[in-house]
Amino acid sequence: MADKRYWKFQNKTAKIGELMIYGHIMDEKWADEDVTPKEFKKQMDDLGDIDILNICINSGGGSVFAAMAMVSMLKRHKAEKTVYIDGIAASAASFFVGAGKVKMPSNAMIMIHNPMTIGIGNANDFRKLADDMDKIRESMLAIYEEKTALTHDEIIAMLDAETWMTAAEALEYGFADEIEESKQIAASIDGDKLFTNGIETDLSKFKTRPKIDDKGRILSAANEQKIQQANDLLGDVLGQIKDEPEEDEKKDTRQVPVSLYKKIVENHERRLKI
Repeated sequence: MADKRYWKFQNKTAKIGELMIYGHIMDEKWADEDVTPKEFKKQMDDLGDIDILNICINSGGGSVFAAMAMVSMLKRHKAEKTVYIDGIAASAASFFVGAGKVKMPSNAMIMIHNPMTIGIGNANDFRKLADDMDKIRESMLAIYEEKTALTHDEIIAMLDAETWMTAAEALEYGFADEIEESKQIAASIDGDKLFTNGIETDLSKFKTRPKIDDKGRILSAANEQKIQQANDLLGDVLGQIKDEPEEDEKKDTRQVPVSLYKKIVENHERRLKI
């Protein structure tokens, strides 16, 4: 029988264990008889008397209930836990920030939003469904409030906005504890698909999407503004050059060549780390 698990436990040493969660956290597989919360707990216990448990996440999310159950079991484990965001921790995968110390490469991402579902039924059914969704959100808020220093209302505002965070923003808000400057991830968007270190995330289910430049860099709102300012400045200069008379006697020999100006802008971007 094929392995239906989307997680993998392994011992790195006798005292160090590792959990990898790569890809979609699928509730239907969580409900399979051979892939249950009991099986997850058993595999975690089979790591033995470990002192350190490294949790590696690269997931666009999935089942709220499966992710919450996994995080709860991880938090109860006695080992010192470090969560590594190996690309993306979006939607339900973002719950794992509550399992331990969080480390992210500078171009990794975290995304949080309100719980979503689909339903069928009459008005009473949908009223109950809305109430149930509010209760689920309260459980999510408890995870984020415990991890960060943000207020209840601040987190609600981020959920309502469906917030994508760069590593720097996650660190600022308290969702991350350390940025791994020496590590980088490969990220790209193709249509409705986001690829992070080979893992595909379907962006069509989200209201918003992250901003990634042609070099695979994740852009924060501040960096987008800096790039726009640089592009606007370059556009103004190019426009002025285009409007200059072409006669040699009217040319300003002190004018900076366009190629040199472009290099200046590129150096400016690098200094700003955008």
